[in-house]
Amino acid sequence: MATTRPAAAVMKVAQVPKPGGDFEITEREIPKPGPAEIRIKVQACGICHSDAFTKDGSWPGIQYPRVPGHEVVGVVDELGDRVTDWKKGQRVGVGWHGGHDGTCRACQRGDFRNCQNGKVPGISYDGGYQQYMVAPVEAVVAIPESLSDAEAAPLLCAGITMFNSLRHCGAFPGDLVAVQGIGGLGHLGIQFAKKFGYRVAAIGRGAENEPLAKKLGASFYIDSKSTNAATALQKLGGARVVIATAPSSKAMSELFDGLGPNGKLMVIGAAFDSLEITPIQLIVGSRSIQGWASGTTADEDDTLRFAELTGVRPMIETYPLEKAAEGYERMLSGKAQFRVVLTMWS
Repeated sequence: MATTRPAAAVMKVAQVPKPGGDFEITEREIPKPGPAEIRIKVQACGICHSDAFTKDGSWPGIQYPRVPGHEVVGVVDELGDRVTDWKKGQRVGVGWHGGHDGTCRACQRGDFRNCQNGKVPGISYDGGYQQYMVAPVEAVVAIPESLSDAEAAPLLCAGITMFNSLRHCGAFPGDLVAVQGIGGLGHLGIQFAKKFGYRVAAIGRGAENEPLAKKLGASFYIDSKSTNAATALQKLGGARVVIATAPSSKAMSELFDGLGPNGKLMVIGAAFDSLEITPIQLIVGSRSIQGWASGTTADEDDTLRFAELTGVRPMIETYPLEKAAEGYERMLSGKAQFRVVLTMWS
């Protein structure tokens, strides 16, 4: 007697079929987790500018079709055989840090953030622009109940990047810290910097940004369209740190002279052109430049708990999964206020 194989359960995904290709809304079988993996029923996924690496094919080695997304929030749906520390139904998230090998030299020293074989959701494996996703257990973090799905999602990339860079920047409470750019990263940076006890100078383009910058916690607003921002920072005593969020190497370079003695330019805005800073600028005042990228799940946990404690929240716009292309274009336009988040279930 012939038997009929049961139909596989399917889900909706927004995938990029090839480098530079348009988003496709399609159906796939719901994936099974491996022994050390967790399957997540995705509730929300932020759209980050770094998703352009997948969309445009500018990150080497991506296999297509690929589902982008590394700001993922959902609930545990199924556990791999070797997973014991999580429970079905638990709220979890996955950020930029999508896994590490645990064996390379960096990992042996506990520096999982700089793993030589680190994974990124949406690049190394399919990310959160889908209704279910599978992630390595070491990439998963618990989500506090007080944070909504859509609020928590951007904190797993933009939030942790700002929080982690600020707490490692070397500034002390009362120091002048400048945040360049009042966008997806910067609007969170101003809030975190204020809660850290810094004097915050927000640097934006146009006087219209001043009311929001002050509302978010800035003590000073500098309009780089109408004034020399470096000179303005020096009039305030010189910045201990400038957090550069806008992906413009030219704009970053122009701010370097706004640093005070022992000041640091902390670069988190991803740009591919060169900074234009001379050795004499570094030497005079013993100033420095440092880059920073995201953090581990432990850092994500710290970020989420700090946001929960202090009331730091992203400003978001939401789009349904079916409108992933529209949401992505909204993010690229620079007009979003300020993070775009996909929601998976209508």
